[in-house]
Amino acid sequence: MREPWNLERKWRVSPANYDPAVTSQYHFAPKVEILDTTLRDGEQQPSLFISPEDRIRLVKQLDAIGIHRIEAGNPSISRQDADSVKAICDLGLKARIYVFCRAMAADAKLAKDCGVDGVLMEIPSSEHLLKYGKRWSVEKAIQAAIEGTRAAKEQGLLVSFFPADSSRADIPYLLDMIDQVKTEGSMDSVVLVDTFGCYTPMAAAYTVRRIKERFPALPVEAHFHEDFDMGVANTIAAFTAGADVAHTTINGVGERAGSVPYEPLVLALKVLYGVDTGVKLDKIVETSKMLRQMTGQDVHPHKAVVGDRIFTYETGLPWSLWKNCRDENPTAMFSYMWDVTGHKGPAIVIGKKSGKDNIKDYLDKLGLSADNDQVTRILDLVKQKAYEVNRVLNDDEFRSIHKTVTQG
Repeated sequence: MREPWNLERKWRVSPANYDPAVTSQYHFAPKVEILDTTLRDGEQQPSLFISPEDRIRLVKQLDAIGIHRIEAGNPSISRQDADSVKAICDLGLKARIYVFCRAMAADAKLAKDCGVDGVLMEIPSSEHLLKYGKRWSVEKAIQAAIEGTRAAKEQGLLVSFFPADSSRADIPYLLDMIDQVKTEGSMDSVVLVDTFGCYTPMAAAYTVRRIKERFPALPVEAHFHEDFDMGVANTIAAFTAGADVAHTTINGVGERAGSVPYEPLVLALKVLYGVDTGVKLDKIVETSKMLRQMTGQDVHPHKAVVGDRIFTYETGLPWSLWKNCRDENPTAMFSYMWDVTGHKGPAIVIGKKSGKDNIKDYLDKLGLSADNDQVTRILDLVKQKAYEVNRVLNDDEFRSIHKTVTQG
């Protein structure tokens, strides 16, 4: 019997994830999709710039790894942005191409002229943001949304209604807004927008359920942010309640604390929930590094899923455990194997937390040898040196210690 939580040489996670008492609470859509908004929401991150040439490279990569929709930008920003969107549309990708629009007929016309498949048509929705940010009445916002979505549909575009800050709107009010825009305007889907990243998972799921109860045939998209570092959890919660699409970026780039990173989202859906998005997991690291190289903006080395050092050990006990299991059953020490996402295998660094097994393996790595007594002495000197330099040791420092111990 196949155990989805224990796939040999792939992953081993909690069996509780797949207990029927748990999974019976899920209501995943028959198909879930990923919309990448790196070129729009991601590029709103201060100082992040993606050149027209790199935008082409990036969308080709996103298409190749199986991303379903690509938000190619906002053509109203500049002529260059509009030209970039047109160039992307001319590529003939499998992914559907969307752009971000204000609720204006002119923006809908510009989107159509660029050749896109659809638009994300935005209007502030919460009374709070409308009153203090936009300084519009609710009635004015709804009328603009009606006219804008209708204009977009008249252009033959797919319309995703994007009520910004909908997470901070009262739910009955939000549902009535959706109803009015859907009835008098047009929408093929509605986006639940947590603009300021302030949802909890239960609240996100609850709101999706309320929308689905009122509009059973209306697809729901989740556009969340990471202000409380809960965007991925909130998005998964939305999926468990029946959401159809998630908006994400590569490496989680975006304003403030960033957008939802696609990497842990698609990995968790597959490994922890058994939901296959169709996105190629083994290209995750490659795609992450591509954006880093394009923008010059690195990620933390221990960032979940994409960090360069998430399979690196310094501490003695975990490395000793790893040595015992690595050939027979490596998932004893990892929830998923490194090659699932395109990482290289586990690595070792030497520092104050190292143990004798670390030293022995590091000696092998550098082609050095030492007897047991010398290993003990090397370990002592490694710890002393680590305290002196306040970091792990480099190869030259380790070789120097080895030489001191073995050659006197």
